[in-house]
Amino acid sequence: MTASQLLVWALLVGSVTGLGHYYVWRRLVRDASLPRPWHRALTVALSALAVGLPLTMILGRQLPREAVSWLAVMAFLWMGILSNLFWFLVLTEPGRLFLVSWKRRSDSAPENAARRQIFKRGLAAGVAFAGASFSGLGVARALGPFQITELDVTLKRLPRAFDGYRIVQVSDIHVGPTIGRSFIEAMVEEVNRLGADLVAITGDLVDGSVASLRHHTEPLRDLRATDGTYFVTGNHEYYSGADDWVMELERLGIVTLKNSRVELARGDARIDLAGVTDYRAAPYGDAPDLALALEGRDPNRELILLAHQPAELENARKHGVGLQLSGHTHGGQFWPWTLVVAMIQPVVRGLARFGDTQVYVNTGTGYWGPPLRTGNAPEITLVRLRAPSLDRAP
Repeated sequence: MTASQLLVWALLVGSVTGLGHYYVWRRLVRDASLPRPWHRALTVALSALAVGLPLTMILGRQLPREAVSWLAVMAFLWMGILSNLFWFLVLTEPGRLFLVSWKRRSDSAPENAARRQIFKRGLAAGVAFAGASFSGLGVARALGPFQITELDVTLKRLPRAFDGYRIVQVSDIHVGPTIGRSFIEAMVEEVNRLGADLVAITGDLVDGSVASLRHHTEPLRDLRATDGTYFVTGNHEYYSGADDWVMELERLGIVTLKNSRVELARGDARIDLAGVTDYRAAPYGDAPDLALALEGRDPNRELILLAHQPAELENARKHGVGLQLSGHTHGGQFWPWTLVVAMIQPVVRGLARFGDTQVYVNTGTGYWGPPLRTGNAPEITLVRLRAPSLDRAP
């Protein structure tokens, strides 16, 4: 990031997390009328977290991974807990408003004041318990085993020679402060077990510089597929030095499709695999250009597109893409961000059809920020291509 981008990011992160911490403090500490020692201790703790969280998010990209790893784990875990506490509190606002109304209507008798205090502390305790429990379940899901999603996708122009062609997709791995070499080794082992004809990495592989993360991405060299491994950039590559990462992945034997394409062959049959840069990479001088990638292509061939964001879909439809493989959304990763993602992207997760173009959105093989998932697991996708005359769907 440039200095100005870093400053804007710092102000945004600081403002959002600061307001979130203040809201949680006001509802769970001040309004609960906790005893003075608890009030003081929790106020100090939340103040420290309000400062430490944005600092960790900002410095996590600037400092060596080993220097921030454990701090990042704690900070991002707190980010997930904070989010859950925040939204559980929002859901309890009607109860709080009822309490305020009751307070205004009731007299000042001691027994009424005692009841109100019990109600407020009970509400705070309930939210704290629900937020912690929900977060614990989310952590177990995020750090649990990979979900292998297998599906058949029929493409109308697919030659019979490619029927059963196996593409294994991983996406949004986010190697960085909290995801490292052991995760990549486990992922590579699982991918290789699936026996891919082609491996597709659809962006957001890293969160940090090559110098900081080279050791952790090294096991990607061991990915095995008949036709190789292909990569397209996601938005996080541009925060981390996209050009450097393209060169590093080339060293590991991974081909980057940067507004380019390759031909895949089975005997005399051919299909095209294209890849574009991230949908919003223009400010970095690397705008996606599918037309450039497809120059000179035979339009009668089947076309598969790797694009980080599902939002590339409209452009894909215009250029006759049969299947687009994307990521970026994380399936929302954890509630309520699923709802927010659905407002931005045409598809949040899974397979969808738009006319003659189909798109599959992987929910993310890793995670960003909090090691927390609700409603979906870390995903590795196995797509089997099917020729139309051999469609085995019921």
